[in-house]
Amino acid sequence: MLLCLMQTYIVDSFTTEPFKGNPAGVCLVNNTLSDALMLKIAQELGFSETAFVQATNEAGIYTIRFFSPKKEIPLCGHATLASSKVIFNNTGLEEIRFINIENVSLFIKKQGDEILMEFPLHDTEPVTVPDATLNALGLTVAINTVYAPKNNIILIEIDDASTLANLTPDFDALIKSISGINGVLVTARSNTAEYDFHYRYFWPWAGTNEDPVTGGVQTFLTKYWADRLGKNKMQAFQSSARTGTMRVELHGDKVLIAGRTVIILEGEMDDFTR
Repeated sequence: MLLCLMQTYIVDSFTTEPFKGNPAGVCLVNNTLSDALMLKIAQELGFSETAFVQATNEAGIYTIRFFSPKKEIPLCGHATLASSKVIFNNTGLEEIRFINIENVSLFIKKQGDEILMEFPLHDTEPVTVPDATLNALGLTVAINTVYAPKNNIILIEIDDASTLANLTPDFDALIKSISGINGVLVTARSNTAEYDFHYRYFWPWAGTNEDPVTGGVQTFLTKYWADRLGKNKMQAFQSSARTGTMRVELHGDKVLIAGRTVIILEGEMDDFTR
């Protein structure tokens, strides 16, 4: 029996160095896969997200779905960047468009050795964070706390980027401290001239303990820092163990996210649909 093979990639996003940034799985789908199968593939690959990309009947337009090892995620920045890199390499196109599970259109453009992504802009609102959550993160005080309803993420601003980089959360205690959210993002002003702000994202409720470099949170984080710093164009640094960088810009009702990628592995996987 012939195998139905699906091109599969591992791509490190928001970095120019192999084994840095955020690794994503990218699967180019030929046949319709069930949600259960996509979740199993994401669990097998084990990355914070795996993207499943399928061409439509319109040139340059693709559907894209994202799965963490725990659930489907409507929007993911680093896996979108990774998928764009694969498609640009395979097709020679310089502009493409993705349609996600919520029918959001994501315009993507190749720009030299960078890829520019146009993401939606989401609002935040004030929120009180339980002391137990701060304690589980290793924090005693926060400058500001807000909630992004669309993303279901709490944002905590602290006063020192070095403290942020050195956080070692107690993830069991973190999960017990609060429920019903996707994750907690901790951020601080940069302590160097190279970047404007630093951040880390912890999401054991919906994915892995820590997402190494996440672009999707820029849908609300970019506006947050644009308001705080009084500027629309910024350089962001994710101070996880792997580290990663991106350029962000508040542009009307959109957020522009620019980054680079490195393809680590290319292969073929049985799509298990026969």
